[in-house]
Amino acid sequence: MTIGPRPLDGILVVDFTRVLAGPFCTALLADLGARVIKIERSGAGDPARGFGPFKDGRSLYFAFVNRGKESIALDLKKSDQDRALALRIAERADVLVENFRPGAMDRLGLGWEPLAARNPRLVYASASGFGHTGPWSRLPAYDTVIQAMSGIMSETGFPGGPPTRVGASIADLTTGVYAVAAITTALYAREHTGRGTRIDLAMLDAMVSYLEHGFMHVAAYGTPPGRIGNRHPSITPFDTFATADRDIVLCAGDERLFAKLCAALGRDDLPRDPRFAANAARTENEPALKQEIERALAAHGADHWLVRITEAGVPCAPINDVAQVAASPQVAARNMLVTAGGVAMPGNPLKLAGYADPTTRPEEPALDQHGAAVRAEFG
Repeated sequence: MTIGPRPLDGILVVDFTRVLAGPFCTALLADLGARVIKIERSGAGDPARGFGPFKDGRSLYFAFVNRGKESIALDLKKSDQDRALALRIAERADVLVENFRPGAMDRLGLGWEPLAARNPRLVYASASGFGHTGPWSRLPAYDTVIQAMSGIMSETGFPGGPPTRVGASIADLTTGVYAVAAITTALYAREHTGRGTRIDLAMLDAMVSYLEHGFMHVAAYGTPPGRIGNRHPSITPFDTFATADRDIVLCAGDERLFAKLCAALGRDDLPRDPRFAANAARTENEPALKQEIERALAAHGADHWLVRITEAGVPCAPINDVAQVAASPQVAARNMLVTAGGVAMPGNPLKLAGYADPTTRPEEPALDQHGAAVRAEFG
């Protein structure tokens, strides 16, 4: 498949990752033009090959985050020949990405120090649950473990309800995105220094960086925040609201927008009510304000209000399901639904002017599909 010039053309990535965080990173790098050689375990391959959902026997879990890569199956534990081949690939690579538990790559003879001695320009990125330092560094981790330990589950959900996992695997995916940023930053720095570097990414760190409101609450009040459902902790109204037929989202982030919202609802009296006259007062009296807003919204269904409130210039939205957003004209216009191997999947949100953003991408590789070619090239 010919795609045209891309920003990472000429960059060779050797990919020791599996499951989600690491493969998501290397899939984005492949979309941007890097050549990605995925090293998989002989016989079994990436465990994600066995994860559903499946379509015609094909793991969509694996397909979504491994498109556009090459696959070679190696036995790195038992075969000296296979380890030597992996070492030769790493010696010529620009980037190595791995997401084993700390210490695993060292035991295979593929750790940072020996590879940096052989290939000083190598950018070596490690992603793990807790990073390579600290008392938790050797603990095993999955996305839900990190969501639980980071505090984000404690903030997610409704008052009186249980701690709730964010619907997407946000710890894995965020770590993958941070890995892309760190790798491309390191490649830029290499242009000045001539040397690569070691990147140590932790899923826990990624989630901690997302807890801005939680840490604000602790700094301001000395206690962790509770669960508050869909509303914003410090801006009101900023929540889901019931209409005559279904919920919608309304976000009035300042006094001007609040006045416009009230006018669209036919409730010009609300900004004059001392309980709602300023954001701090509205936040303190949020339950009462929500009741007043929903009383007005009950007169019509969601479609009516979305048109009216949008025309007033106030941010609002329907609550779409995944099928609805996939069918939306905005997703189509942004090329955020591409096909690989005949399956629709999310596109790449990194849009760079002057570079192609094709609607069709190379599909994921079969296990060891490129093994013979890679052995011949690096043998």
